[in-house]
Parts: sequence; C-alpha cells; structure tokens
Amino acid sequence: MKRIILFLATNMAIMLVLSVTMRVLGVEPYLTANGLNLTSLLIFAVVMGFGGSFISLAISKWMAKKSMGVRVIDAPSNSTEFWLVDTVRKYAADAGIGMPEVGIFDSPQVNAFATGMTKNSSLVAVSSGLLQQMTRPEAEAVLGHEIAHIANGDMVTLALIQGVVNTFVMFLSRVIGHTVDRVVFKSERSGGPAFFITMIIAELVLGVLASIIVMWFSRKREFRADRGGASLAGRQNMIAALERLNSLHPAPLPEKMAAFGISGSGASGIKRLFMTHPPLEERIAALRAVQ
Repeated sequence: MKRIILFLATNMAIMLVLSVTMRVLGVEPYLTANGLNLTSLLIFAVVMGFGGSFISLAISKWMAKKSMGVRVIDAPSNSTEFWLVDTVRKYAADAGIGMPEVGIFDSPQVNAFATGMTKNSSLVAVSSGLLQQMTRPEAEAVLGHEIAHIANGDMVTLALIQGVVNTFVMFLSRVIGHTVDRVVFKSERSGGPAFFITMIIAELVLGVLASIIVMWFSRKREFRADRGGASLAGRQNMIAALERLNSLHPAPLPEKMAAFGISGSGASGIKRLFMTHPPLEERIAALRAVQ
C-alpha cells in the first residue's frame, strides 16, 4: 500500500512548490491582471496539474528506494536472492513486461511493493519480514500481485487520474481565491495577499478531498492485481498469501509509503473513503468467488 501515499505526498509537495514558484516569478498575476481569465487559467491548471503528476511518477522509483532503503539485487549472493530474482523474471516474462529491478528492504513487517514510470522500467521490492514469515508459494503469490500492478499500468493510470484531479484543484482554488479577494476583502487589484493565502488553503483542502477519488481507484486496482497474482502464481497461493497477511495483523507502514504495499490497515465510516486497500476479508472473498 505504500506506493499511492508516497505518490500523493510527493505530488502535493510538487504542486505547492510549483504554485509558489509561479507566484514568485510573476506568472500567475497575468491570469488576473484584467479580471479572472478562465480560459487562460484552465490551460495553466492543465499544464501545471499534469506536470506535477508526471514529475511525481518520474521520480517514484527513486523516491521509493531512498525512503525505504531498498537494496537492489544486482548480483544474487544466496539461494533466496536467486529464487527471488528468478521468480520475478519468470512472472515478468509471463506478463509480457520488461524485467524489473528486484530489491529487499529491511523491515520486520510483511510487505512488498512495485513502482516505476513504465512497464519496462520498474522496481519490485520485498521486506525482510516477508521472506522470513511467508512460505515460498505465498511469497510467490505476493510477487505475482506486484507484477500484475506493473503489467496493468496502475502507476501510469494513477498519474493520469491525479493529473485530472490536480487540474480541478488548481483551477477551483484560484477561482475561490479570486472570489474571496474581490468579494470579501474588496481588493481593487487582483492577486493580492488575500488571494494568495486563500488559494493555498483552498488548494490544500481540495487536494485532501480529491484524494478520495485516487483512493477509490487504489482500492479497485487491488482486486484486479489479486486476480493477476492468482493467474501467475495460482489462486490458492494468492488466497493463502492474503490469509497469512490477515492472520499476521501487520503494523501500519509509514504513512508516506502506505499505498505501496500488498496490504493496508482497516478502517470504517468516513475513514474508509481514505483507505488505499480494501479489507483483506473482502479481497479473499472476491478471489474465492472467481470461477
């Protein structure tokens, strides 16, 4: 579940930096010099929104390595590493994608993730806890699940969805800022301090609300990746892997990496809207129902 939260956090940071930079460089005031130009604002929002999203995607693999301390296996040094690399190679070939980088990160938690900008330039990493606490068939199912994420192009689709979301957030936050600046503070000149402060606050609030859409996509993609993992490693192995995860009750991962992993923490009520993963019980039931 780690990938999505890291992507979202990186994306939001980039969006804020871009907003401040455009303000400092004097680009944004041109949009409101003679009143709010909605056409120019929309073009600006599209360029900046998709730009921020794809910058986040481009650095996702690098960020994952650095934040999780992933040790990439360049040359396997033991039987476990040989098995890990060979399994990923086999599943990648079966799924029709390029061979991903394979790595291990030190964590007692049972988890794994895949990330990367394209299907042929990706990374699959597993925790040391997964290698210690799962049987090989269960671990192979987890690897199949992560390969399915890559083969399904989930990160690119996520970037496109995030680009659309960013566009609306940037557009609406500036409309709100302009309205508050003119109506509430009665500013004669557009783009004053009230506009800038209101715009930043609106961008943060709308960004959090918009993340509900991204989280919904994240939950949907898990069911598809489970089916992909079942196709590559066997349905019973995939079910066994999810049942093992459910029985272990792993501790929550760091929030910034929460959506990269194989499982997420449970939630109910409004918190469910912000879950990156469906409950494991629902995923197991969905796999059992597959004919």
